[in-house]
Amino acid sequence: MPFLLAPGPRRKPSAPPLTPPPSRSGGESGPSPHRSTFRPDIEGLRAVAVLAVLAFHAEIPGLAGGFIGVDVFFVISGYLITGLLVREAVSTGRIRLGDFFSRRARRLLPSAAVVLAAVAVAGAWLTVPLRRTDLEYDVLSAALSLANWRFVSQRTDYLAAGHDQSPLLHFWSLAVEEQFYLFWAPLLAVVVLCAARAVRRGRAVRSVVALVTGALALGSFALSLHWTEHSVSLAYLGTPSRVWQFGVGALLALLPWHLLRGPRTLRLLCGWGGAAAIGWCVVAYDASTPYPGYAALVPTLATAAVILAAIPGRGERNVQGPYGVGRLLAGRAPRAVGRLSYTLYLWHWPVLVLAEARLGALGWPARTALTLAAVLPALATMRWVEQPLRRSRTVSELPRRGLAVGVSAIVLPVALALVVGTATLHLMGPATPVDVEGLPPGAVSGPSLLARTPGASAGEGPVVPNPAQARKDFPPDRDCQVAPEVTRSPQCLFGAVDSPDRIVLLGDSHAGQWFSPMLALAAQRGWALQELVKQGCPLAQLAVDSPQLGRAYRECDTWRADTLERLRTGPKPRLIVIASLNRYTTDRQLLAAAWEKTLRPLRATGAPIVYIEDTPVPGTDIPACVSGAPDDDAACAFSRAEAVPADPLARRIASGAVPGVRSISVNPVLCPGDGPTCPAVRDRILLYRDDAHLTNVAAVVLAPRLERLLTDSGALPAATAPATPAAPAAPGADGWTELLRDDFEGPAGSRPSPADWSYDLGTCYPGCPAPQWGTGEIETMTDSTDNVRLDGKGALEIVPTREGEQWSSGRIETVRSDFAPPPGGVLRIEASIALPDVTGPKAAGYWPAFWTLGAPLRDGYTGWPGVGELDIMESVNGRDTVFGSMHCGVLEGGPCEEPVGLTSGPQACASCRTEFHAYAVEVDLGAREVRWYLDGRVYHRVSAGRMDAGTWKRAVDHGVFLILNVAIGGKLPAADGATAGPATEPGHPMRVEQVTVKVKGGEGSGGSG
Repeated sequence: MPFLLAPGPRRKPSAPPLTPPPSRSGGESGPSPHRSTFRPDIEGLRAVAVLAVLAFHAEIPGLAGGFIGVDVFFVISGYLITGLLVREAVSTGRIRLGDFFSRRARRLLPSAAVVLAAVAVAGAWLTVPLRRTDLEYDVLSAALSLANWRFVSQRTDYLAAGHDQSPLLHFWSLAVEEQFYLFWAPLLAVVVLCAARAVRRGRAVRSVVALVTGALALGSFALSLHWTEHSVSLAYLGTPSRVWQFGVGALLALLPWHLLRGPRTLRLLCGWGGAAAIGWCVVAYDASTPYPGYAALVPTLATAAVILAAIPGRGERNVQGPYGVGRLLAGRAPRAVGRLSYTLYLWHWPVLVLAEARLGALGWPARTALTLAAVLPALATMRWVEQPLRRSRTVSELPRRGLAVGVSAIVLPVALALVVGTATLHLMGPATPVDVEGLPPGAVSGPSLLARTPGASAGEGPVVPNPAQARKDFPPDRDCQVAPEVTRSPQCLFGAVDSPDRIVLLGDSHAGQWFSPMLALAAQRGWALQELVKQGCPLAQLAVDSPQLGRAYRECDTWRADTLERLRTGPKPRLIVIASLNRYTTDRQLLAAAWEKTLRPLRATGAPIVYIEDTPVPGTDIPACVSGAPDDDAACAFSRAEAVPADPLARRIASGAVPGVRSISVNPVLCPGDGPTCPAVRDRILLYRDDAHLTNVAAVVLAPRLERLLTDSGALPAATAPATPAAPAAPGADGWTELLRDDFEGPAGSRPSPADWSYDLGTCYPGCPAPQWGTGEIETMTDSTDNVRLDGKGALEIVPTREGEQWSSGRIETVRSDFAPPPGGVLRIEASIALPDVTGPKAAGYWPAFWTLGAPLRDGYTGWPGVGELDIMESVNGRDTVFGSMHCGVLEGGPCEEPVGLTSGPQACASCRTEFHAYAVEVDLGAREVRWYLDGRVYHRVSAGRMDAGTWKRAVDHGVFLILNVAIGGKLPAADGATAGPATEPGHPMRVEQVTVKVKGGEGSGGSG
């Protein structure tokens, strides 16, 4: 099963998901739907299935195909459950779903609940905190019979790779089986109801059910083949792709095999042939077998053959015979193991995984011993939980009592998981994103990761990001690291997207981890950054398999060819930065040839090419490890030899064998010295987000070092201050230099100048980092002149409109984002505005605003509120008041009292809705304060003394862009006591007569900063 393999070294034995045995034998097993006779051979067949699975998980040599025990169990379950339901339908004319689910619940769920509760408690003791939180989510999904879909989502997500095995991985198949019960029994009940007139003639019911079963089985098998080809994780773990195996068992119970009088020799051959095929699969199949797909036909049909061989014919009570395989399976030992199979299955995998969590990876003898030890809790659970509830007259007397037992068995582990998980999350700290704007500066050179400042000490305080944050500390590149199934990257331009100069970041996810520093380097130079990155896809032209897709990675080849062609035919980049995992093959000659095939067309572009040597690959879940030892930087160090092998491409570049390509490396600071290990934490920076990739925090603090390496290599020019879009005007008589003035002159119904303004559209920025614009407002922003237009009289109108219950409005931003005070000088932003002339209930939810945001947000950063927001004018719900605010620092709280910010509070302005008034803000670096004006009167001030120097600098000492909009609804109007509703009246515009931006004073007066 190739989807179980992952790139990089194999740390622990990987095991495919398992399957819990289906329902127990007894009165449910029968030779035909007409009568029920206990089938001891099926009980013994369960033993074969569970022993195969156990041998596989113990990793006993030569039994790598033991995972086919899953298929055996599914066929048995389909046979027994369908026989039970159809017998009831034929004999009573209906299927009592309450009785059926009551029996299922009291037989299966209590034992499972005991194991889940034990795992939740043991996990709190045996696992580290971050792994513990994962485990409690696993407990929740297993208790709710959704484990298979949780593991599907993890295994199909490339970015979720690198985590340890779950001790509840085997619950995926119990989830599949319970989902089958929930679907199959009601379906048969409906079929029986539709065939009610013929129900006393059992053949009619069986015929209809057989037709339905056959159609579902064929459809499911076709889906299984499709998913095996395109997403083997989904094929293996998904319920729809397993239904056909239940269907094969169901057809055994539905078709009239009991009417046949086959020769005994044929039955013997059928039974032994099926048993031999099962044994052959256990020995011959392994992790490389495409599964399930066509390969699953063999164990599925083999199981059907074993069951079919012992179905009595007409007039027969028993056809086992002295030589049949059923006689062997019906022996005392196989039946004893078969009776124990369910609880043994439930216990063995948690015992193995939790033991390895404490002791480390184990060999097959130790794993076999642990598997045998699991017999003890399995026997105890069967003896004191499963059998008493199964045989209890009190519980079985009424269906609702069995259902109550089942519900209790779900509630117990869910409650335990919530308690343990909540306590663990509280222990680890917040999982909110890290504010990269507040990180300490990285060192440009030398052995330290961070720049040293006088009096500062390294190695104190919590690690950043904390382990919970590290798991999600991805580059803020939205969807530009394209998933395995995608064959073409989107445009993915960041920074100065209109610039003719751009850096191209190219490769797999080990290239994508450099997004943030490359974006910063591009932005400093006024360039664009284009990211062309595909997950798990070697940039060198190698043919590889995808663990997520479970097959040859054809999409990678297509993507690579398309990307190289785009670079060949597109504008020439200023710099191409390439990076890639260097472990896709160990064949150095093959790797050298594959790289040359890729580098040849890249050299043809004429752009400088720089290869960033691959970073260390720890091979273990670093955030989980650090969560268990947050104060011990050395506790999670990993082997240098395995993590940092010689990079073949870097060596060839250094030898001069790869002309036109330069190589740089940050590994000397990530893994300093020449000792046997590499650190997971340096200067309290947690370096890795999983077992192979850097955290975005680590990449950001490495930016200064990368810049020096790139400039030293000659591939990147030194940064210079970005040129202003136009030559600044000379200072006026009052000392002010005007950077922007728009009087909104133009024909009625026309748009504002595209040279000065651009539109925000929809309900969030591209990639939707903050839905509903982060404030809960309900409108959709458009570029329609119904919402944003000039009135032909020297004013801009932004008009909220409504169609049905859908609100639309307008939000425009200045094209420029470099409005900043000169060093030591003042930036003044002013607008003449008349607010929407609506009040009372008709104004509920209206939220006009004039405000600014820090320029770094334009470059893809998500550093709000640290990067600064100045609300020059806001008003809500048609009040006769306006107010100004400053947002900065961190969420929640912090020096800027977020999320409220440092606000002026309501300022009375009775005529602000009917007349134009002047609203202004000044950022004065000389006086170290921000001032708000209404008609020339200062009504609010925020001084630098209200916050630390770093927060102040990040909030105001950079460029900003301006925003004009009218929102509808959201958190602020709601906090004021009104929300948009049926009484809210559309069509009232905010009118803007003029917008001006100017600067004065300071060093270099007359520039834009």
